[in-house]
Amino acid sequence: MSMAPRTDTQSPAHVADRHDLIRVHGARVNNLQDVSIEIPKRRLTVFTGVSGSGKSSLVFHTIAAESQRLINETYSAFVQGFMPTLARPEVDVLDGLTTAIIVDQQRLGADPRSTVGTATDANAMLRILFSRLGQPHIGSPHAFAFNVPTVRASGALTVDRGAAKTRAVKKTFTRTGGMCTRCEGRGTVSDIDLTQLYDDSKSIAEGAFTIPGWKSDSFWTVRVYAESGLLDPHKPIRKFTKREMQDFLYREPTKVKVEGVNLTYEGLIPKIQKSFLSKDKEALQPHIRAFVERAVTFTTCPECDGTRLSEAARSSRIDGINIADACAMQISDLAGWVRGRDEATVAPLLTALQRTLDSFVEIGLGYLSLDRPSGTLSGGEAQRVKMIRHLGSSLTDTTYVFDEPTAGLHPHDIQRMNDLLLRLRDKGNTVLVVEHKPQTIAIADHVVDLGPGAGTAGGTVCFEGTVEGLRAGGTVTGRHLGDRTALKETVRKPTGKLPIRGATTHNLQDVDVDIPLGVLAVVTGVAGSGKSSLVHGSIPAGSGVVSVDQGAIKGSRRSNPATYTGLLEPIRKAFAKANGVKPGLFSANSEGACPHCNGAGVIYTDLAMMAGVATTCEECEGKRFEASVLDHHFGGRDISEVLAMSVAQAEEFFGDGEARTPAAHRILGRLADVGLGYLRLGQPLTTLSGGERQRLKLATHMAEKGGVYVLDEPTAGLHLADVEQLLGLLDRLVDAGKSVIVVEHHPAVMAHADWIIDLGPGAGHDGGRIVFEGTPTDLVATRSTLTGEHLAAYVEA
Repeated sequence: MSMAPRTDTQSPAHVADRHDLIRVHGARVNNLQDVSIEIPKRRLTVFTGVSGSGKSSLVFHTIAAESQRLINETYSAFVQGFMPTLARPEVDVLDGLTTAIIVDQQRLGADPRSTVGTATDANAMLRILFSRLGQPHIGSPHAFAFNVPTVRASGALTVDRGAAKTRAVKKTFTRTGGMCTRCEGRGTVSDIDLTQLYDDSKSIAEGAFTIPGWKSDSFWTVRVYAESGLLDPHKPIRKFTKREMQDFLYREPTKVKVEGVNLTYEGLIPKIQKSFLSKDKEALQPHIRAFVERAVTFTTCPECDGTRLSEAARSSRIDGINIADACAMQISDLAGWVRGRDEATVAPLLTALQRTLDSFVEIGLGYLSLDRPSGTLSGGEAQRVKMIRHLGSSLTDTTYVFDEPTAGLHPHDIQRMNDLLLRLRDKGNTVLVVEHKPQTIAIADHVVDLGPGAGTAGGTVCFEGTVEGLRAGGTVTGRHLGDRTALKETVRKPTGKLPIRGATTHNLQDVDVDIPLGVLAVVTGVAGSGKSSLVHGSIPAGSGVVSVDQGAIKGSRRSNPATYTGLLEPIRKAFAKANGVKPGLFSANSEGACPHCNGAGVIYTDLAMMAGVATTCEECEGKRFEASVLDHHFGGRDISEVLAMSVAQAEEFFGDGEARTPAAHRILGRLADVGLGYLRLGQPLTTLSGGERQRLKLATHMAEKGGVYVLDEPTAGLHLADVEQLLGLLDRLVDAGKSVIVVEHHPAVMAHADWIIDLGPGAGHDGGRIVFEGTPTDLVATRSTLTGEHLAAYVEA
């Protein structure tokens, strides 16, 4: 029996087709105020709003976080035990979620052995290629890996097969690795400057050590050296015998007795390496970081010439090219070299490698090389490297979440990024983008504007709809979407110059340039043209330069703006003086901490493979201090009430009256100057957005004594409305007699500059040259470079 097929007109809508929205109801993560919203699937949705308005809280910490948590729960409890634990976001309903792929701006690991090649699949595929085709053949892919040492072992292997069959078998094991034995795959060797560790004209008893914290006679480490019996503590170090010097600097750990206490004596060099050099330099206190930078010098490994690879790995070649040469090539050139290979035996491998390298070029990173350390990539470059694995993906109906994908991109490159976002959408994916740039907001199918302010003044949805609706909607974003900064009619005259001669860092091609001082100088150029190499890598040492780069702020959930900026120090001293007690009482990380939660304010309960739970401490009610500390007041407030204040409130509180504290007021003034007046003093650093962290760093550096400030893309993470405030801050710095050098792509900053230095004309080896020097007006008039064309279009729009 046959049935007539139903026509489309007869077919009702399928029940499965109704799920075309992501529904969020009652989101309360961070500063979100009971947000309810519906986001269309398979569309490009852009989230806008001032920095700190709640964009990341909604997109990353609510939607993407819940999607990842639900996916993790599909694995067995055993597998979940090896995965990061994710707590359920504070939200009433999350419906219609799909698999979320997060492409954020978190820096790739700064491990010295991590490179662009190892962070992607490109290096692994190259190693296989050379192990198959390289001549002479030296071994498996491990033989070309600078992270794999050569290992040899031999001995007896006991095999148990029942009581009567137990026997020992002699085994020899060898694995050939590609690691350089001298630098252990790092490419550089470190040398310790002994003159920074001690004064050899003094004895240990006279305080010869110049290491931070090693001055006091009561410090146990110093006493171990003085009273170990291995050294004469009263003899100047320069008069030590050869044996004493060996014991002093290099002796292996040895048990000694000091005043009846068993302690371990260890040579000074391994002691310093363990206590200072094995830690992340950025996480050290500023004075200890300065000591490490003075005491340790890094030089290119003389054995592998910085390639990280053993001599054997460098000896194997394909058509005269070894793997070190291939990794040092610009990726666009390497793609051409791989395209020229036609060996049928490795055809699938060549196809996959070609696709990966072409993705680098397509995404605008063709100027990188595979041996570039991943820790040196900017946030924008790191984000685009993460995008590479998704470009050729066959997955559809997934949710891609991007955090300012245009960060670090020249206006010329933004169109290419827009095309990639639209391509992902057109394959049937939902694309969620947190963004400030008008060029990317313009391509959105749907816009969600959060605000109206930042911090507690934000966290609500101000607008939902089309871009045209946003322009007419009257929100802060809508009003500033068409903002244009006019070119200056008169520019400041330089008071001096900072000469750079013969700069060859990275791709710079013997550049000579004079950067004017006493003015706002902006360095521009397409991504990869050599801007950071010129400003960060070529300015001569000792120029009095204060550099504020894009490096991440190091801080735990115990760190907050008050501790990071040094603001807590004068506040603690003021409380201690007013109450006649020790300053340590007013630190939640020291004596004043609540004993129940150790000053964290919350109790963290680890539930193994399930998400941990954080509950407010019942003892201190989240205030972090023990009750007796809160009995001490200053200006009518206790320490927990002061840390709960916003910067603006605290500036007023410490400005006059009985709570007047000039040292604290100065720091608070700098925080307000950079637009962080809404931040709470005790807010954990982990809750700050990227833009907030950058400005917090800027406020901290403004206290340093230096005549020249170098800022690396200070508009990163800034809303259009905040750019105007930033320009005002830059003007105040220059008018106060400072010189400000800014590496920037934002047309508003370019238009506001007194002097522009444009690098190019392209990226990588197509860049590295000065293509324009002069005023913004001259650049617009000549339109001789890509920057000039885009700046002219901006000011004339």
